[in-house]
Amino acid sequence: MLSQYGTVLCLLLVGVLFGAAPLIINFLISPRSSGRYRDQIYESGMLPVGSAWVKFGIAYYLFALIFVAFDVDVVFLFPVALIYDDPQLAASAGKWRDFTEIGIFVGILSLAIVYAYRKGVFRWQ
Repeated sequence: MLSQYGTVLCLLLVGVLFGAAPLIINFLISPRSSGRYRDQIYESGMLPVGSAWVKFGIAYYLFALIFVAFDVDVVFLFPVALIYDDPQLAASAGKWRDFTEIGIFVGILSLAIVYAYRKGVFRWQ
């Protein structure tokens, strides 16, 4: 029974080491700083100009939401692409039924893009 879980435990240990090792090494070899600039926020090694509390336009958030929606949809299309890569699996699956379902799925996504375009989401002002 231990041999069954040994591989999983080894993989878990390697994953934890890959995550923790850079943090530990960085803590051990990084220079310690002291002075008045120690707790000050910096941008690319330079002192910031202005306030850090800057408001972004709503267009950025709309683009982010559209990106997340289509990114998730691509994740749903990926398994179908894998099935059609194997000729035997594609022959056993209902090719035309699946193709029709994918067409409807992509069509609904296209309607979302058309709707967003007509609402003016893609226009910068």
